[in-house]
Amino acid sequence: MDERHGPGPQDAARLTEPDWVRDVDTAAQHGPMRADISNAMVGLMKEYYGKGPTKAKSYINDNYVFCVMEGGLTRNEETLLKTGQETLVREYRLRFQEAMAGTTMEAVARITGRQVLTYHSQIVFEPERAFEIFVLDSPPRGSAPA
Repeated sequence: MDERHGPGPQDAARLTEPDWVRDVDTAAQHGPMRADISNAMVGLMKEYYGKGPTKAKSYINDNYVFCVMEGGLTRNEETLLKTGQETLVREYRLRFQEAMAGTTMEAVARITGRQVLTYHSQIVFEPERAFEIFVLDSPPRGSAPA
């Protein structure tokens, strides 16, 4: 922006675009990192649960990482769900994720090059989705300033 004459034509888009447009533009630079995070989460689930998700997609916005996974319930979890035991399956998953927090956070820290300050996991069943949410100490390495 030219201080003497106000915003120029090159500044018009920057001044009027909503925040989510900038987020989408900068998200492209994280493609390989997002894929690495998704692969790491699927791999950890497969290694420690014995069965991994069938799909995963990760998102990075500022210093937040959000991974969504589909599928991956074990046969015993599916059986419990058929008998209405959603609460039991969710509680087990959350307890197990608490036990795995260090391993899971280390994987994301290694990929992003940042310290993971906190982490939370959640699962829902209709539709079946697992969510891994991470808060980093700052945006991942290689991020352009906003």
